[in-house]
Amino acid sequence: MSVPEHRTATREEWGAERAELLEREKALTQMNEELARLRQELPWVPIEKEYTFQTEDGPKSLAELFDGRSQLAVYHVMFGPDYEAACPVCSSIVDSFDGIVPHLAARDVTMICISRAPLDKLLAYRERMGWGLTWASSYESDFNFDFDHSRPRETVREWFGDDPPPVVVRFASECGTDAYGYLSEGPGLSVFACADGDVYLTYATTARGLEPVMVYYAILDRVPRGRDEGDPADPTWIRRHDEFSSA
Repeated sequence: MSVPEHRTATREEWGAERAELLEREKALTQMNEELARLRQELPWVPIEKEYTFQTEDGPKSLAELFDGRSQLAVYHVMFGPDYEAACPVCSSIVDSFDGIVPHLAARDVTMICISRAPLDKLLAYRERMGWGLTWASSYESDFNFDFDHSRPRETVREWFGDDPPPVVVRFASECGTDAYGYLSEGPGLSVFACADGDVYLTYATTARGLEPVMVYYAILDRVPRGRDEGDPADPTWIRRHDEFSSA
């Protein structure tokens, strides 16, 4: 058996260091519990604008997307009108929570996806991925723009000029669009509450704030090589789950 390129120890020595690490993990758990409390204490913002979404069950308002529950978690999938397929990273995130939707429903939470692409594109892609969750289209609606998950192509071009980052060019190609079309959409998690028929925004996050719904990162953080994405991190290893065999 070859010697690993890492320091080794006896089981007893390992146990002592593991115990020290456990104390720090417990402290982090307690901090996470405090952050959860602070999230729940954030003020609610009334949603006064009317939005219409296209779903496989017909047009629905934001309140109707709650499906009879009082809490709604929306994952904003990057899938713009000119995309041919959803963002690979967003697709990996939906993989992470699609199977737990019934468990959330049992706790009075409806979790769905919303994207700006037309409904027929969304449903075809959902079938390809084998997902069962609800996916609503905000096509021809201001919803994505109002919640800062879509922006005009001209704005994106002003940000990046004529030289968008290579990782963006690659993901854009995998979505069937160009870099500016790709970055016209943005990922995110928005949480809403419904009380007495009124809808409120209660929480929102994006970027690394989405890591709690990227379950694979939590697991990779606990294996010897970690995320192994290099420095700086290069997430281009992420693919749609049906593309790994051909990668």
